[in-house]
Amino acid sequence: MKVRGIRGATQLGVDTAEEMNSAVGELLGEMLTANSIKTEDLISIVLTSTADLVSEFPAAAARNIGLGGIPLLCAVEIDVAGSMRRVVRVLMHAHMDAPHDQVKHIYLRGAVALRKDLAQ
Repeated sequence: MKVRGIRGATQLGVDTAEEMNSAVGELLGEMLTANSIKTEDLISIVLTSTADLVSEFPAAAARNIGLGGIPLLCAVEIDVAGSMRRVVRVLMHAHMDAPHDQVKHIYLRGAVALRKDLAQ
């Protein structure tokens, strides 16, 4: 089985712990479902957030949906002038047989504008 990277992003409406858990939980769930990934297929998940998101760690949302046994890493996205605010990006590593061009990358809410070429 091959290792694949699955990208995703979502934009929060407000910076609250509840919104972080809702938006990131939704995103991770969609990424897993769209790519038919089971928890045992996961290797690790890297989550970044824009510097304006300070109410909760994105990894907390992953733990809340049952991914606490997966290695998780949070980081701050570089703060580029004019970039979209309140965004969490995800790079999920998983064992998958699908070719690169069949991996489904998931962009939700306002983050669809980040990668119109990849958004479903």
